[in-house]
Amino acid sequence: MRALVTGGSGFIGTNLVQRFMDRGIPVVNLDWSPPLDPAHRPYWREWDIMDQDVTRRLFAELAPTHVVHLAARTDTDEQQDIDAYQQNHEGTRRLLEVVRATPSIERLIVTSTQFVCEAGYQPKDDLDFKPFTLYGETKRRTEMATREAGLACAWTIIRPTTIWGPWSLRYRDVMFKVMRKGLYFHPSKKKVVRSYGYVGNVVWQIERMLEAPRERVDQRVLYVGDPPIDLRIWVEAISRELVGRPVRYIPTWLVRSLAFTGDALKAVGLPFPITSGRFRSMTSDYITPMDRTIDALGEAPWTLEAGVKEMVKWYDSGSERIVAPTLKDVRLKPAVAP
Repeated sequence: MRALVTGGSGFIGTNLVQRFMDRGIPVVNLDWSPPLDPAHRPYWREWDIMDQDVTRRLFAELAPTHVVHLAARTDTDEQQDIDAYQQNHEGTRRLLEVVRATPSIERLIVTSTQFVCEAGYQPKDDLDFKPFTLYGETKRRTEMATREAGLACAWTIIRPTTIWGPWSLRYRDVMFKVMRKGLYFHPSKKKVVRSYGYVGNVVWQIERMLEAPRERVDQRVLYVGDPPIDLRIWVEAISRELVGRPVRYIPTWLVRSLAFTGDALKAVGLPFPITSGRFRSMTSDYITPMDRTIDALGEAPWTLEAGVKEMVKWYDSGSERIVAPTLKDVRLKPAVAP
């Protein structure tokens, strides 16, 4: 196996590249940001997904056999201009043309998102979409581009759930920091079921897809993560490991009021730990179908408790020195002809 990971400098990518390194599998990370982990720099090649000519040269040079496509803009901040996310759908379309023309490639994994369907909507089949953000719409287009690419290699589309674990700067900078300061409060004790996933289990699932018999994974859409869980169980596990005490609960209406304040501060560029988007994720069920993934790949190995211990260990082992990459707006870059 010669592995190529696009977006290997990101959260999931960092964990996946490390897994390939640990197994002695040759791996190259293509990303326009440097790796989060300085130890990964020898495996990194600076790359712009929109530059198809460079992509062709790199694929011809590297001759990968297994490609995991993670590169994307993953926030949901932009709500007006879908071109802000063109590296997701248009960039993937250009990448797929190169994949189709690269005979060495045996397996391809293309990353979508659970957000191709809004919370509470259970898709009837793989082509049943209901995105509720521009980001989700770009991933719907990514999935369609993959289906229409005419690929000879085996391909699988993955839809990550809400993924957490070491190298997640979002949890480092928001939830963990606030919890350590004693400022974390959870809205009421109402049961909210969410689809979360420890990143170690996601990496294991990706590995299994790359190595499983073709008929089990080819042209399939699989959610990656863990079975849905009561959100309070997850939050309490983190609180016990991080600060050694249970979570404090406050009335939902009060958290909603704080979220409105957060929205106003965010509008003027000031950070605040709770916004309306985060409030909805804390109070709304979001259940994704994991049964098909477990049937195809088996039960993932990491328990909740073991994953939490790993994440807290990472958090306390110098994670504050990791610098988050600067978001690059493709609309400000000169257009590159496909």
